[in-house]
Amino acid sequence: MEARCKPTNVSRRRFLTTALAGAALAGTAPLLAACGSTVAAAVPSGPPKRGGTLRVGVTGGGASDTLDPHIPATNPDIARVLNLYEPLLLRDHDYRLQMLVAESLKPSPDARTWTAVLRSGIRFHDGRPVTPADVVATFRRITDPKDPKSGAAGLTMLGEVAAVGDRTVEFRLTSPNSGFDDLLGQYSLGIVPADFDVKRPIGTGPFKADTFTAGLQSTFVRNEHYWRPGQPYLDRLSLINFADDDARINALLSSQVDAIDQVPVALVDVLRSDPRIQVLRSETGTWLPFTMRVDRPPFDDVRVRQALRLVVDREQMINQVLSGQGRVGNDLYAPFDPAYNRQLPQRKQNIAEAKRLLAEAGKPNLDIELVTAPIQAGAVEAAQVFQQQAKAAGVNVRIRKIDTTTFYGENYLSWDFAQDFWYTRNYLPQVASGALPKAPYNETHWNDPEFTDLVTRASATVDPKARTELLHRAQRIEYERGGLIVWGFVDQVDAYQSYVAGFVPDRTGISLSGYQFRQVWLGTAEGGAA
Repeated sequence: MEARCKPTNVSRRRFLTTALAGAALAGTAPLLAACGSTVAAAVPSGPPKRGGTLRVGVTGGGASDTLDPHIPATNPDIARVLNLYEPLLLRDHDYRLQMLVAESLKPSPDARTWTAVLRSGIRFHDGRPVTPADVVATFRRITDPKDPKSGAAGLTMLGEVAAVGDRTVEFRLTSPNSGFDDLLGQYSLGIVPADFDVKRPIGTGPFKADTFTAGLQSTFVRNEHYWRPGQPYLDRLSLINFADDDARINALLSSQVDAIDQVPVALVDVLRSDPRIQVLRSETGTWLPFTMRVDRPPFDDVRVRQALRLVVDREQMINQVLSGQGRVGNDLYAPFDPAYNRQLPQRKQNIAEAKRLLAEAGKPNLDIELVTAPIQAGAVEAAQVFQQQAKAAGVNVRIRKIDTTTFYGENYLSWDFAQDFWYTRNYLPQVASGALPKAPYNETHWNDPEFTDLVTRASATVDPKARTELLHRAQRIEYERGGLIVWGFVDQVDAYQSYVAGFVPDRTGISLSGYQFRQVWLGTAEGGAA
């Protein structure tokens, strides 16, 4: 996404409202239904209605799109996974763990064995009951050493999964882990039948697969065996890929879709001014860090890393990059974790100290390349604002902008200075994914023995107070000498037609209420999408 000024004039709104979505969609999605009326639709009230098709414009995707529950990568992948499959438990809209396929999950006193009891009567899409054998097979598939799936990285301590009753499964760990329930509560750990075949994608989710064309569109129908009474309300769900922001916005304004994810922050006011459109804003723990490889010069010098953290004006980042739709960060992630260390002083821009540190490191005129890509709304803009801020400290930042596919290609994790984005996670699951020597996405190549020891001990500590003390010490180490610049947390902004009901703010950072379309229903649209 190119940097653009915040549009407040009538001409920009007229362009977006009247542009032909058919032309904008060329090459990205099949032609959709004709445009609806511009008359404002009444916001639905009363109990949810059954029926209708929800058409959702989803950001990104491509030829590598998949229906595999255990390797979702793009936003369309994640949306499909969350509606086709369900893990044992998952974070809800308030970022609390909620039981799904399991009705309970309890640890042994030493946190070495976790026992899950499956939900009574829960069935797969084809009507078969979910059994402990299915759970065992699911985790065998995820952790297969010959073909580990994305969720395997957080399950390195999992020694054995055993069926021990008609509805009971034991997770036997090689080392104690007090936060194992958090590790299991990931959307990439959906439970599937023992005979699962991705060509016949069967799960327990609210919708069943109907059609799928990678990079374009996927459709789904209601799961008549779904365990939540009355849900889903919709008859059908259609997910349509959009690679371009304007095409996605135009499709919404011309009523070719009923909802879109990831509204560019510069266009929020444009959509709010249209009486047919509702804007959904969610406070999240999503973050867009700058990543410095601590094992490569000049970033192997902690003084350089500290200096670059001090050149950032975080308030300006929030205002210019996010148009105020976010919160200032303090070079730490997981702000919703009860163990988040709020005692550390808020880091602020300090150009004089940044210059002193760079001079002390022998880099008074630092020249560095920053690799960026439109990996998430605001990423490229953040790189451009950082470039300007760094000039005050005598740092020359050369921006190298590449496409998203190249960014996440074979050189991903090799960039010396780059960016990334992460959805909301608690601290230990995030560390397992990106801050340990063997973590799969250790972008900074962080390998600090003291930090690793503290995290290992915290994972094995059952007492919450003692565990928090260890995690605070670990976070202080990252704060003082880590390789991440966490300048802020991004509000999620989505939009939908006024005749759509059921969307609520969601802290996970995943768009459109965590893509939980089971709870969405359609009122009556003027011009008739419902």
